[in-house]
Amino acid sequence: MNIKVKFSVVLLLVTLCSTSCNKYLSLEPQDGIIRQNFWKTKEQLKAAVNGCYAGMLADPLVENLFLWGELRGDMLTAGTFVRNAELNVINVNIASTNTIADWSIIYKAINNCNTVLDFGPDVLKYDNTLTQSVLNGYLGEALALRGLLYFYLARSFGDVPLKLTSTSSDDENLEIPKSTQQQVFDQIIKDLKQAEQYTFTTYGNRNDDKGRITRYTVNAILADVYLWLDKYDDCIKACDYIINSNQFVLVPGDSNWFGTLYYQGNSNESLFELQFNQNKQNPFYDMLIGTKRFRAALRVTAEVFTQDFFDITNFDIRGNDASLKFNDGTIYKYQGINATSSRPQGASIAHWFVYRYPEVLLMKAEAQNQQGNGQAALNVIETLRTRANALPGSAMVVDPTDKNGVTDYLLAERAREFAFEGKRWYDLLRNARRNNYERLDLILDVVPTTTADEYQQAAIVKLRDKRSHYFPIFLYELQTNKALVQNPFYQ
Repeated sequence: MNIKVKFSVVLLLVTLCSTSCNKYLSLEPQDGIIRQNFWKTKEQLKAAVNGCYAGMLADPLVENLFLWGELRGDMLTAGTFVRNAELNVINVNIASTNTIADWSIIYKAINNCNTVLDFGPDVLKYDNTLTQSVLNGYLGEALALRGLLYFYLARSFGDVPLKLTSTSSDDENLEIPKSTQQQVFDQIIKDLKQAEQYTFTTYGNRNDDKGRITRYTVNAILADVYLWLDKYDDCIKACDYIINSNQFVLVPGDSNWFGTLYYQGNSNESLFELQFNQNKQNPFYDMLIGTKRFRAALRVTAEVFTQDFFDITNFDIRGNDASLKFNDGTIYKYQGINATSSRPQGASIAHWFVYRYPEVLLMKAEAQNQQGNGQAALNVIETLRTRANALPGSAMVVDPTDKNGVTDYLLAERAREFAFEGKRWYDLLRNARRNNYERLDLILDVVPTTTADEYQQAAIVKLRDKRSHYFPIFLYELQTNKALVQNPFYQ
């Protein structure tokens, strides 16, 4: 495979991000003029780390995170201008040619992190104003971002190539086989444990504390990974580190709730948000308002949030005029200023939430329920429902000893709290796969909600095979990397 590419120092200085070249894993060599002239000062190191964050905003990375987390769940349905690739995922009719399975933008972002990790330490030799602590902080951010990105890959594809060094030479062999999902999870934990030692708890200002990786963010990712691995003690420990810091609170559920949390962003509830702005806007206005590719599934109004038909002033603050518009199913979370005013098309700058404090509480609750402490989980659910004025119609009467019943209630509350934040499919899959897929029903129950009638029978048959719960390897990757083998379900 010919992997010769063109590169420029301007690209690295600006974003360290995507390139127009097309090749396996979309890794960009960083040697030659870039390596010789760049890694000399702490300012250049900082620019490179900023480039890692810019890579997280590169199109279509966040769009992929939304699609991967929502298309196969039960909260989203096809809109007027849904794309064929998206419709095929909704209908569980996924082929290796489906562009949604293209992971290249993720690996570009990973390569940005690898580049910082490989060359960042060299700056210490050239710039005597750079301290080891500051260097470690930057390396910790890169490690955590790499871990987060591999976490998305492992949950979405299962086994994936594990590339831990930058593409730093045109002569490098990029034909890399897949590592097992467990090997990827092990590396993620290794990265995050190192990042936990390196990262700071604060950068001294609100925007950086919410827009950059902190030690609290690292623990949130760790807690999430531990839940996937059924390591409940470790999950609770990571959550408790965040909870006991007393640095995060729930935004009060008053009339300012939506504006504080979603319109302004970077609230006291936030751990980590990807920071879109006027210069780099998010994809959601065009996706959800302009072309209306998606809308909320009917069950979101009727079952997830419910309505009080006798008192219109009584409502779950997360439902109508917040997550969505009940009248037509428009997804509103990324567009609203408040209940009645929307952002204009040229101001699609709502942040992408990676972790918020309610998720820390709910991850701990899920772990506690799995350990047999269902009452602690129910207490957390009640706290969040009270904050949001959740309606009696969405309440569930559950015995604390009924582990499956509490699981269902936790999933229902997560659906309300994180509607359209790219969480739903991962929540269902994580809980379904426990104990050798004891709760496969959680995934099968999605089919009648979102899948077209003519595809439902075939979809149920496919989803009974747990190998179908992961995307296929994109055909282009198979063609350009002969070391790759297609995921078993799609062979």
